[in-house]
Amino acid sequence: MQVVIMAGGKGTRVSSIASDIPKPMIPICGKPILEHQIECLKKNGLTEIILVIGHLGEHIKEYFNYGERFGCNISYYNETEPLGTAGALYKITNLSDDFILLNGDLIFDIDFHRMINFHLEKKAHVTLAAHPNSHPFDSAVLFSNGNNQVTRWLNKEDKRTYYKNQVNAGIHILSAEFLKNCPQSKEKVDLDRDMLKPSISNGKVFAYSTPEYIKDMGTPERYAQVTSDIENGIVRQKNLSVKQKCVFLDRDGTINKLNNFITKPEDFELIEGVAEAIKKINSLGYLAIVITNQPVIARGEVDFETLDLIHMKMETDLGKRGAYIDDLFYCPHHPDKGFPGERPEYKIDCDCRKPKPGLILKAATQYNIDLSRSYMVGDDMRDVNAGKNAGCIPVFLSNDKPDEGMNNIKTFANLRDFTELLISREDL
Repeated sequence: MQVVIMAGGKGTRVSSIASDIPKPMIPICGKPILEHQIECLKKNGLTEIILVIGHLGEHIKEYFNYGERFGCNISYYNETEPLGTAGALYKITNLSDDFILLNGDLIFDIDFHRMINFHLEKKAHVTLAAHPNSHPFDSAVLFSNGNNQVTRWLNKEDKRTYYKNQVNAGIHILSAEFLKNCPQSKEKVDLDRDMLKPSISNGKVFAYSTPEYIKDMGTPERYAQVTSDIENGIVRQKNLSVKQKCVFLDRDGTINKLNNFITKPEDFELIEGVAEAIKKINSLGYLAIVITNQPVIARGEVDFETLDLIHMKMETDLGKRGAYIDDLFYCPHHPDKGFPGERPEYKIDCDCRKPKPGLILKAATQYNIDLSRSYMVGDDMRDVNAGKNAGCIPVFLSNDKPDEGMNNIKTFANLRDFTELLISREDL
């Protein structure tokens, strides 16, 4: 599969770092951004690369030539006039039926085999890598259904209330069929606004959600963060071909204040210090995955749409504070009967309701998690026992002194105290 990299950016927001070279040539940890990208692509067997260059593009050609020393075959398309983020796609000849399109200002390390397989299985015209990030409020956010089809697209200037932290990451797989269905109407084309967003209605645009490392270099602050993450090994560690470490989190009483059963978004309120704690989990390279029993579905007190809104409220509130979760798994079942309005089809003894480990094991399979290096954190003994049953390190949140028989269980007053010790790298 061919790869097209848009490498013509001027990098006005990071001009304080380097203003006399193209943005993708800004060095980070001794290599240009583009070289980091090409190394990841080669590792995935993607060696046919087309670089779209423009502003100061001679620096790119001089450095990479035709890719021989990088083990790749590199060709170029030179924009003599700016064509926007997608205009060059209509000028490049002999594109493969499916091709990867990358923004040239990204540092990433992802397992492209997974993404390509997803694209082929869905028979997608477009697959967008989507991920949670620390600033969803100023990013394009994607909404998708249970089949991963993108149903809504909010640009950063669009009005929004509650949303899942699922951000368009700047890594795309496009098909020739998609280009054919988007005839060029002007010379300068915006990929997102002119092509992708208007194509959602055809049902062929899919979101490939991944917790892997993808970060743009748009500001000096993000440049500094990426530099630190490369030096600390976090960028490589987040690739899903590598065994992951995870902090599994209960929801009620761990993330949000206990307020009986939450039945509407307005009742959801973060515990003080939780966002900062989850932000620390994010910064250490752990996955943050919520595992929660939600019997309100089986009891008929909440429908699935409202529960989704409640979780969007959680992700929105965390995102405003620079924190995010990588995924959320919930059990809708409840074995006891006799509630008014209950839904019989969910009144079962399932394998996913904590203290059973079903949801943790499902997440471990999906994200290649090493459970022996992971934690299950919660304020209920069901959380502790679910962690034990899954092979995780259980962490109990309680202000009370541990009962006899729990001396081998790590106990903390709250999530913030747990992450303070986690960040110190002490042996829990």
